[in-house]
Amino acid sequence: MLFKKLPESIFVPFTGQNRHIYEAVLLDLADQFFDEDLVDPFVPKDIIRSSIEDTVVRLGVRRWEPEEGESEKERLELPRSTAEYTSRIYRRLVETGWLEEEQRIYRTFVLISPAISYLLRTLVSINELEKRSYGGAILNVLSSLEAAIKDPAGRGITLQEAAQTASDFSSHLTDMMLGLRELKITLAATTNPQEIVRNFFDRFVAHILVSDYKTLKTKNNPFRFRRQILNMLRELQFDPLKVELLAKHYQEQFELNFADAEGLVHSHINRIIRIFESVDQRLATIDDFRYRLEKRVADTVRYMDKTTPGMSARLSRLITDVSKLDSRSIPHIDTLETVSFIAPGSVRAPVRRRVATKPRVIRQPEIDPRVLELRQLFKEYKSRREVKPEKIELYVERHLLDKPVIRASDFTIDCIEDYICFSYLRHMRSLGKQGRGTANKYDIQFEENYVNVADMVECRDFSIQRKA
Repeated sequence: MLFKKLPESIFVPFTGQNRHIYEAVLLDLADQFFDEDLVDPFVPKDIIRSSIEDTVVRLGVRRWEPEEGESEKERLELPRSTAEYTSRIYRRLVETGWLEEEQRIYRTFVLISPAISYLLRTLVSINELEKRSYGGAILNVLSSLEAAIKDPAGRGITLQEAAQTASDFSSHLTDMMLGLRELKITLAATTNPQEIVRNFFDRFVAHILVSDYKTLKTKNNPFRFRRQILNMLRELQFDPLKVELLAKHYQEQFELNFADAEGLVHSHINRIIRIFESVDQRLATIDDFRYRLEKRVADTVRYMDKTTPGMSARLSRLITDVSKLDSRSIPHIDTLETVSFIAPGSVRAPVRRRVATKPRVIRQPEIDPRVLELRQLFKEYKSRREVKPEKIELYVERHLLDKPVIRASDFTIDCIEDYICFSYLRHMRSLGKQGRGTANKYDIQFEENYVNVADMVECRDFSIQRKA
């Protein structure tokens, strides 16, 4: 089935000893064929040859190995210049089906077929290994589901997009787990401690831990939308009206009968549910791989200093000195907790695996109603004792009413608020800017005689009136 769409010799350039040259050439040609500004997919032949020649110069190709399918003359006459290298590489790519030529009057153009274009894009993505964004994938699924549920008759096709995005996301989780396994095998086969540490930081920390795994351990975990996605899908499963509208939309888009379209809708819904329900188990497997990998590297780093130059000679001298001692002077060792062979850190306990904190129900603490009542009473008491120019002004206006002038003996004191207002009435300017503003509204004249106000306050008599 594969070679019904691809030429049988499509992978021949990658089987010889010149495969690295073809790899670099095809990656550079991808920039020519996949340029966003390229309107016409037919690229002139001289541009393609120029790109190949630039690659040859950049790689500094000075050696060519004979390849399968070459003529005897080509085997004997190896390329001697950059132009000959370019001609042979170009001709080889045309023969194996990577490039196709088309003649237009007097000019030759080069193109690639759709199947080979897809294959080349895939090879480019494998070479780049772009970092994936879990947050973007989850939000894409969520937005596609919301669009399909909100308008199933007009945008129901977005359900298929959500299923495809979820499938790609699931495949990437599998790739990450396999990448950890491959890195673990590579580190286990490496005997050089420096190489182990270098591979760990170059591959695991830079490509897997930072771009993928660390994202899953952050506060803004993309899986915080998982429950919302699952709830939307379960409600959609038991909404026959929306399922029917989605099936009719699928029927129009894919040209299926209604039964097949409805089955496809349920298939996409169930696929997304299965993927997001199994995320926890898959992350636990990835975490297990990560734990063993980090333990391997930690042990390597811990014992790197044990292989310092001269350690063997020091151990040899130590054993020789111990052998000269009388066996009766050497104490019997019956435990390794306090006595070790080389140093206190030689016998170490393995690093414990971090245990996830179990979820617990957070309950709002109940406060005694009597405490709440006492708090409210204290607030009310504090409010009554608080001195404000607004209260003093209301107290004065309540007694003035329509009177032009009022004397000190005309004031009444019926409560604690009245007592405080009357006490500060004569000293309003000491209450700051607002107090001075209130005092400027009235004219207060003090006299020399003293009066008793409401049998509570004895003070100098005064009169107060509003200013014009």
